[in-house]
This record gives sequence, C-alpha cells and structure tokens, in this order.
Amino acid sequence: MVSVSRRSLLALGAALPVLGHLNWAVAAPPAAETDEVLLNYNESPYGPSPAARAAMQRGITTAGRYPYTHMYALAGLFAQQHGLAETQVAVFSGSMAALRYAVLAFTSQTRGLVMATPSYEVPRQAAESHKAPVKEVSLNAEHAHDVSAMLAADTQAGMLYLCNPNNPTGTLTPFEAIRQALTNKPKGSVLVVDEAYIDFADTPSVVNWVKDHDDLLVLRTFSKIYGMAGARLGLAIGHPALLERLAVFGGDNVPAGASLLGGLASLEDVKLLPQRKALNAQLRDETITWLKGRGFACTASQANCFMIDVKRPAEQVIETLAAHGVLIGRVWENWPQWVRVTVGSKQQMARFREVFAAQVERVG
Repeated sequence: MVSVSRRSLLALGAALPVLGHLNWAVAAPPAAETDEVLLNYNESPYGPSPAARAAMQRGITTAGRYPYTHMYALAGLFAQQHGLAETQVAVFSGSMAALRYAVLAFTSQTRGLVMATPSYEVPRQAAESHKAPVKEVSLNAEHAHDVSAMLAADTQAGMLYLCNPNNPTGTLTPFEAIRQALTNKPKGSVLVVDEAYIDFADTPSVVNWVKDHDDLLVLRTFSKIYGMAGARLGLAIGHPALLERLAVFGGDNVPAGASLLGGLASLEDVKLLPQRKALNAQLRDETITWLKGRGFACTASQANCFMIDVKRPAEQVIETLAAHGVLIGRVWENWPQWVRVTVGSKQQMARFREVFAAQVERVG
C-alpha cells in the first residue's frame, strides 16, 4: 500500500472548530481564482486536498511506468474500507467511462435502458449510440425516481439506471425504493446505481449490497467531493462477472499514476469528507433558503447542486448571469423553467446571490 503523509491535513484538522468557521476548514486551499464564477459543471471549488496534491506531484515521476500497481492499491483500499473483495472493485478513467461501458454491456436493440428524467444524460446517449431503446420516466412529485413507473416502463429492459442523489436535482430516492428496483426489475437485467454525489448526502450507500447481488453495479467517482474532476478517476463496484463485461469495452481504461496516487491519498484523509460535506451543506442550504425567501422554488438537494424554478425560460436566466460572469448549468428539455446551480465557495455563492438579485429577481 502506498504511504501518504497527512502532515498538512492534520495541522489544519487540529484547529478545526465549529460549523460557523467551515468556510476555511476545507482541507485544501481554494482553486486558482478567475474572473468568472464557475457554477456550471458540479466541480469542487477546492480542488484536491493537500495530501492528494502532494501525492499527485510525486506521481509524475512514475509516468514512465504503467500504473497498474497503483490501480490495484486503490481498488484494494476501497474494498478494504467497505468490506468487499478486491475483485469486486474496478478502476476507470472517470465513472463516466464505466457508465458508458455498462450501457453497452447490458443493453441491446431488444433489451433497452430505463432511466429517470431529468437525470444524467450519458446513459441515454450511450444507449442511442448503439440503437438500444430508451424509456425515460419523469421524477415523482418529490423529485425522486418513480421506481414503480420505471419498472412498468419496459418489462424487457436490460438495464435500469438510478442516480442517487440525482443529477441535476440533487434529490434522494428512498433506500427502500432502490431495494424495490433491485428486487422487481426485469429478469436478467442489471441495476446501475450512480453514487457520484453520495458523499454529500445523509443517506447510506448501497455499495455493500453487491456482496449479495450479482445484478447490481454501483459507480463512484473522485470528481465531486474529492475535487479531482480533471484527474478522471472513478470506480465500478460489482460482482466480478459484471466487471468483466465492462472490461470488454475498456479493461485498459486506467488513469495515470498521478491520479491514482491522488485517489489513494484522498481515501486515506479521514477528515476530508466530513469537512467538505458540512461546508457544502451549509452553503447550499443558506442559498436555497435565500432563494425561497424571494419566492423561488428549489429542489430538496442533498448534493453539491440544486435546481431553481426561475419562472421564465431558463435559457434567458443562464444568458443573463453569464453576461455578468456567473456561469450556471444547462436546461433539461422537460424542465424548461428550471436551472441547475453548482454549490461553489462562500465567495462564489455570495457573488451568485448578488447577481441573481440584481439581474433576475429585480425583473421577475
């Protein structure tokens, strides 16, 4: 196992007091400032932790070698932390790659994909690319996955996709609803649960379920709470036979050694997740409260993004904010008056509120 120094993290953690001071207790300096406020891609404003940055710098010296040793170490550490076998964890260059391979592996022209809408669109795009039918089911009144409707949408489906918390809404699907999907899905199909945002949420992961279910694939990523979106590092967790079906499409899709070492250091930083989770929740919830106080409905997010009903064509709001240096997410076709906003730093969210109040609320 790769040894990672935590000296800088521990020095910061020893001084960590209360929630009110979380704006500086993020276990990493902010990313380089730009003139634009980037709240459009669900990236972390803080970047990798100090321990991860140091590990990634050391990783540059390993670039002359294939990174398989580090890959096995990362899979082994994640497996150990979750009580899994190392053979149940596979490493990919981002969880997006694993998700695309899953669609290619588990769907066909006769066995389609069932997913929610609005949700992460990559599975739909992958299915359409090889002519697998796609059934999209609207979220329910609580903006969660309507599992009963999804199960009824295609009784011959090859794959059900469930993003929890959901992107773009940030909303949770209840634990028991996920169990319902796994229990009652079409025979021979695979349930893929995308947990890219699970570390922000107050809900348990289903990753341990793979020990008892050979038809469940869980995806995790280092792109969100760990602040490593540009490092392209993700995990697929499932029965070895499922992982082998993904490997057919990209078994050598392994990130660079520097990324892998950054991932190892991130998993070993025991204080990193609670710090960033608490800070994200504080900034997200105070912004949503501010918006609701001005008459704008928001989704009940437990992720690092949320959606706002801006009560007009959302594209207009996106363009207006962009003209003032604040970039927010795109529009989903069936929610034309809602926009997605990523939770940024304290300063970024203050700037978002300032521009929103002046340019959107004022003319609302």
